[in-house]
Amino acid sequence: MADIVLPSVRSRMMSGIKGKNSQPEMLVRRLLFDSGYRFRLHRRDLPGTPDIVMPGRKVVIFVHGCFWHLHQGCRYVKMPATRADFWKAKLKANVECDRRAVGKLQALGWRVLCVWECSTRDAEAAAGLQDALYRWIEGGSQFGEISDVTLAWDGRAP
Repeated sequence: MADIVLPSVRSRMMSGIKGKNSQPEMLVRRLLFDSGYRFRLHRRDLPGTPDIVMPGRKVVIFVHGCFWHLHQGCRYVKMPATRADFWKAKLKANVECDRRAVGKLQALGWRVLCVWECSTRDAEAAAGLQDALYRWIEGGSQFGEISDVTLAWDGRAP
């Protein structure tokens, strides 16, 4: 199936996607701040450059885009029809990079939380996000994920 958008327009659209300070990330940061948490942003000295870092709690939070990090079972993940081989390789490399970063962070003693974009996309999904963030941070899990499906953590490494 051919792309319905001109290549120049598609290129401009894709180049506008932010890697930092995205809307989902800003929402998570606002909810954390409103809950009284203080944090650092985008620490380049840590594996994977986590979006949010709470050094005193040894907690890092990644806010992942469902498409860019291949959120399994998510309705927002759809493989592009054009250049499918390129996209499959790129997105799988992102997932592998995430897996390595989480492993390295855990080996360094950090607790890791992944907040998926889908948990921030609409008011219904985001309604329980602040509570889910609080429960995970105050809990003892070494790894967790929050998505619109669960708004909970599963305790597994990716």
